Amino acid sequence: MTTPTDKTTTATSPFTTLSTRIAYENRWTRVREDRILHADGSPGLYGVVERSDFVIVVPWDQGRVTLVEQYRYPVAARIWEFPMGMWEHAPGTEPAVLAAAELREETGLVAGTMTYAGEMFQGPGYCTQRGHIFLATNLRQGEPERETSEQDMICRGFTLNELESMIRDGIVREAMTIAAFGLLRVKRLL
Repeated sequence: MTTPTDKTTTATSPFTTLSTRIAYENRWTRVREDRILHADGSPGLYGVVERSDFVIVVPWDQGRVTLVEQYRYPVAARIWEFPMGMWEHAPGTEPAVLAAAELREETGLVAGTMTYAGEMFQGPGYCTQRGHIFLATNLRQGEPERETSEQDMICRGFTLNELESMIRDGIVREAMTIAAFGLLRVKRLL
C-alpha cells in the first residue's frame, strides 16, 4: 500500500481569533464558534465544523468500478457513492488502514493493491474534514461486514461509461464520489 503525505501548506492567517467556544459536540462532530477580527480590524464570527479525516475508496477491477447505494438520512434519499467512511472511535487511524477496512466492511472486497491518489477537503469554508482517496485494485470478493446504519446498503459494479452517464444524468449526486472520480481520471489512474 502506498501512503499519503501531508501537502497542506501553512499560511499566515489574516484573522485574529478573539475567543472560541464549543457550540455542539457528539462522537462524530464538533461545532465551534470563533469570534474573530478581520485584517482591517472589523469583527466577525466563524462557525467551524470539526470532523475526523475520512477515506474514499474507488474499487476498480475488470473494467468496472464498484459503488454502494444507501439511504442517507439527512437528505432523505438513496444515494450512489464510492465506499467511504471515518472511524470516530479511532481518529488519527492511518488512512490506508481505514481505507482497507471501509472497503471490506461496505463491499466485502479485499484489495491486493491500494494506491493513494490524493486528498481533498470536504468543505474548507466551514469544515476541517479532509478526505483521502485510494484506488483499490487486484480485488477478491469476501463477505461485507456492515454496521447497523448500513443494513440497507447494496453494492454494484459499473463501467466507466455507465458511471459517467450516471453523473451526467444526476443519478450520482454525492460530491466526494464525483470529485474522487474526477481526480482519478485527470491522474489517468482510471
